[in-house]
Amino acid sequence: MIGVGEKFPMYSLTATVSRDIKSAFKTITDQDYKGKWKLYFFWPKDFTFVCPTEIAAFGKMNREFADRDTQILGGSTDSEFVHHAWRTHHEDLRDLPFPMLADVKRDLTSELGILDSKEGVAQRATFIVDPENIIRFVYVTDLSVGRSPQEVLRVLDALQTDELCPCNWQKGEETVVVA
Repeated sequence: MIGVGEKFPMYSLTATVSRDIKSAFKTITDQDYKGKWKLYFFWPKDFTFVCPTEIAAFGKMNREFADRDTQILGGSTDSEFVHHAWRTHHEDLRDLPFPMLADVKRDLTSELGILDSKEGVAQRATFIVDPENIIRFVYVTDLSVGRSPQEVLRVLDALQTDELCPCNWQKGEETVVVA
């Protein structure tokens, strides 16, 4: 698996960005959102049970990430059409404020090392990537266990201080000062 300190891979994927069929799809690449932090999170499959709880939770926190100059990008190995159908028919996903990447060829998930060899789907993986496209945080859970968007935001806050942050540090608290 690709890790902290490594460059996020180059990619060009179709993303679902709205429910309006005339403007629902857009090509997104690693060159988009230059100068911003990026939060990439991947889920195993659309139309499942745990995945929409996470996706909706990240959607509800989009403003908090945006306030930190961070673009959220979600994705799976499902197609843009499956993403569109899911957004259209799942109440909690209808107004998502971030793109849903469609890695149907499994190129990005393979390059990241998060393609589950047993199931053939993306693992439940999260990457925080800095403005220079360097991975600063990786978080992967079992396919059956959802992650905490609040913890991802806490880590982003810590990374953006560029300071030493102790266990359970929260934004606004003192960082560690080495004399």
